Amino acid sequence: MSERRAIWVLLALLPLVLLAALLAWIVRSRPTEAIRGEVPPVELLAITRAELRPGEIVVHVLNDGPDPVSIAQVQVDEAYWRFEQDPPGPLAHLGRTVLRIPYPWVHGETHFVKLLSSTGLAFEHEIAVAVPTPRPGARFFALFALIGLYVGVIPVALGLLWYPLTRRLGPRAMDFVLALTIGLLLFLFVDSLEEGLEAAEGLPGSFQGLALLAFGTAAAYLAIEALGELLGRRAGGTGGWVKALLVAIGIGLHNLGEGLSIGAALALGEVALGTLLILGFTLHNTTEGLAIVAPLARQRVPIWRLALLGLIGGAPTIAGAWIGGLVYSPILSVLFLALGAGAIAQVVVQIARGVAGERPLGVYLKSAPAVLGLLAGFAVMYGTGLLIQ
Repeated sequence: MSERRAIWVLLALLPLVLLAALLAWIVRSRPTEAIRGEVPPVELLAITRAELRPGEIVVHVLNDGPDPVSIAQVQVDEAYWRFEQDPPGPLAHLGRTVLRIPYPWVHGETHFVKLLSSTGLAFEHEIAVAVPTPRPGARFFALFALIGLYVGVIPVALGLLWYPLTRRLGPRAMDFVLALTIGLLLFLFVDSLEEGLEAAEGLPGSFQGLALLAFGTAAAYLAIEALGELLGRRAGGTGGWVKALLVAIGIGLHNLGEGLSIGAALALGEVALGTLLILGFTLHNTTEGLAIVAPLARQRVPIWRLALLGLIGGAPTIAGAWIGGLVYSPILSVLFLALGAGAIAQVVVQIARGVAGERPLGVYLKSAPAVLGLLAGFAVMYGTGLLIQ
């Protein structure tokens, strides 16, 4: 038996060994070089981030093309400036480097950075609003935590206060509230996908942003599906608590991506968090609390469990803001938004199944409470979203 197993293992490894040999031959022989001849190299630089420090602009660069690229000159606002490159030399495919440019940037002004390769190709980046890049420290963490409380934790907690009201609603009123919840979550799903697509378009082509978005969405959907079944078996059924927990997880993943976007925008000076914007986020996210407690209308829940749901749904906003402000990565942004979209999509399916009950889902969706609830949920999220924009 052991000899037969060894034979099967060798047969399984044989294609991999031959594939490795083929790849090594391709790299060594470079068959495309003979075809290309005198064709110019394909150069494609991506400026992934620009940091502003006192009297200095720090630019992070990635080679998104297949051929090596050498950075020969740097322009800031159409003027040539000296720079330091770390590490120096040509950038290979997916190679990274950091350029330090001593430049007297002006607070609040717009600046343009242009990189010129050794072949004369230009790659531009706009700094829309020049503000100092936040540096890690106690004030940094406190400020971003406060913003996370404003736009995530407090609004979700306020929405949880509707829990006593939901326990006094009749069957038709509950159909309306649960349909309202589905409408709210569907809007969040579309919002996550829209933001994810926008972030994916900004990724360097080598990272395949659209594929990453699709994979992350599908992975989150399947993971929440499996988690729901596991919790349902342990709880003896798919009760309201399980659905509320899944809703909180889905909203938490959405808020993680939202917090990352906010933190990155603040760090890059692209958003001015004024009173109107904070009010908009507060109104927009308060409805998320209602979506969490709606499945709990038919059971009594301790206060500590409500607080736990609120933290699961709202606290990731703080973590996202910290990550976005400290180590913002476009890849993380796409991935977090994809996870939020997939989780919310699965939660919508879970709630729709539970709401319909023994009725066919199509029959439930044609009822007046369901139609009005779906429309109301969309209208509420759309209206409060206008303030955020």
